[in-house]
Amino acid sequence: MTYHSRPLLALALAAAMAPASAAAPLQVTRPDITLEGAMRLLEATMEACHAGGKTLAAAVVDRSGNLVALQRDDNVGPHNTLAAQRKAYTALSTKSATGTLADNARANTPTNNLNTVSELLLLGGGVPVSAGTAIIGAIGVAGAGGPGIDESCALSAIARVFPPRSN
Repeated sequence: MTYHSRPLLALALAAAMAPASAAAPLQVTRPDITLEGAMRLLEATMEACHAGGKTLAAAVVDRSGNLVALQRDDNVGPHNTLAAQRKAYTALSTKSATGTLADNARANTPTNNLNTVSELLLLGGGVPVSAGTAIIGAIGVAGAGGPGIDESCALSAIARVFPPRSN
């Protein structure tokens, strides 16, 4: 190889490797719930349950399942705080309302094993939160008087704070 062909070889190798590195991004950008969004959602949830004379604990997790914010009323049992967070995590993780997930698990014997995953709580009151087509987090409600009431408060708040976009 001559001295003049070495730079050409290096240039050819660099050009051959460039498309591979350009095609594989090293980071992604995804929509996520903000602290402000979580706080507004909690406020709307508390208002929805209080309108029915209910007390509660509510938790919001981000798209990665991390706790963003939690709020609880006085006189709510301490187990409800943990239940609210686990319901939110379960809704986010499974991308479905926990009431629906619980019903499906009871109806389908193989999915009954979901009850053995300690982080999941198959009890109504957890709902994913979407912005457009992306799930950006989830909310869990506990202690308002049963899974149906918990879920109703969460759905009411989501409709108020993150209404579906019409096309």
